[in-house]
Amino acid sequence: MNLAIPFHLENLIGGNFIGPLSGQFINNINPATAEVYGQIPNSNEQDVQLAVNAAQKALEEWSNTPAEKKFIVLNRIAELIDEHAETFALAETNDQGKPLWLSKKVDIYRAAANFRFFATGALHFSSESHAMENTAINYTLRQPVGVVGCISPWNLPLYLFTWKIAPALAAGNCVIAKPSEITPVTAFLLGKICAEAGLPAGVLNILHGDGPSCGEAIVKHPGIKAISFTGSTRAGEQIARIAAPMFKKLSLELGGKNPNIIFADCNWEKMMETTMRSSFSNQGQICLCGSRILIEASVYEKFKTEFIQRTRSLTIGDPLEDSSQQGAIVSKVHFDKIMNCIALAKEEGGTILAGGNAVQLQGRCANGYFIEPTIIEGLGPDCKTNTEEIFGPVVTLQLFTTIEEALQLANATSYGLASTIWTQDISKANIVASKIEAGIVWVNCWLQRDLRTPFGGVKNSGVGREGGWEAMKFFTEAKNICVEF
Repeated sequence: MNLAIPFHLENLIGGNFIGPLSGQFINNINPATAEVYGQIPNSNEQDVQLAVNAAQKALEEWSNTPAEKKFIVLNRIAELIDEHAETFALAETNDQGKPLWLSKKVDIYRAAANFRFFATGALHFSSESHAMENTAINYTLRQPVGVVGCISPWNLPLYLFTWKIAPALAAGNCVIAKPSEITPVTAFLLGKICAEAGLPAGVLNILHGDGPSCGEAIVKHPGIKAISFTGSTRAGEQIARIAAPMFKKLSLELGGKNPNIIFADCNWEKMMETTMRSSFSNQGQICLCGSRILIEASVYEKFKTEFIQRTRSLTIGDPLEDSSQQGAIVSKVHFDKIMNCIALAKEEGGTILAGGNAVQLQGRCANGYFIEPTIIEGLGPDCKTNTEEIFGPVVTLQLFTTIEEALQLANATSYGLASTIWTQDISKANIVASKIEAGIVWVNCWLQRDLRTPFGGVKNSGVGREGGWEAMKFFTEAKNICVEF
């Protein structure tokens, strides 16, 4: 199968790759080099309508396809992702700026795992029945929602794209999917292998374009009955304004300002190694990163000294080099945002303990968007640096003396996505975990993900849950049928 990447990407609609009806394209820029290396369609309402027509045409066949056949097709997509993992990984790195080894180890591996997991989900998804004292029986029939919209972000492009598409397809829906316009290539490649895997034309339609032109058209279309979105809280608010009055089903996985709570009795080495990852993996561009590090006062200075030393030793370099631990920031716009956030932290009275500067590399990446991993201390819980999402390689340090103070600091934001607790005292861990305002709590680990578990946040971090049966339930409508004896 030819997985060559053309300069001009095309939309996948009804099984065919076609350009945007408007003829409008957007530049695709490699963030490590700042060079334009392709263009993508800037789709609009016309393209969305064409995709909805194709999806509606394919819906009856796919929704009635036996679970065994759905399993075969979706599992084959997973196998093809694995077979072309090198191509997918290189495309992801060129698009997003992350180190190539990280694309191989995490992004592409997890994209295949998503399809494999929900392929089996199609076989095992079941519903309930309830007997009424020998007078009647109720059973729940779960049916596909219909045509659904899946909109994914740029930080983990294929990983999160498949996280939405796979359960939607497994549940029998047809999908209108939009990847981020900043990182479109692996979504295009996914469209190529879906036909090879036997997915019928029109079941998955992939549209490229920006939020105002393409994303909003998907959300507004009356024929699209559910929207699953991952991205910023600001964009989630706009989607809710449009979709809620139309009574669409909504799943919104939004921003985070996650606390990492370190008690003195933790496993020190494991905590330090994991905290480095949870702070700076993917250049801090993961919604689950621990951007606020809260340290018990008795070990604060010890932690600070060692954390600074480890952070300064991280290698920032060409994402294609195996030695690079930190790659490029995803875009010039986001690079500028992060640098402005660092400047604001200084204005608020913060002290830069490490990093804080842009980095200019030599050679191929001389014009790329690179920032030093940055540590800031001296800021209280109410400042913007500690309450607003930065989404970059920037963390702050705060100290606490009691469990109550740790919880006050941890909960002092409008976000509530994830959190991490480090302690060897299981009673303490359970107490803190139960009182943290977050949808996900990791104890003595970070980013351990069982795909069967519910995923999502509270407060401004989102609405609904993804993963496992939660995702399958979201992409189906429950119908109660009561049969009297």
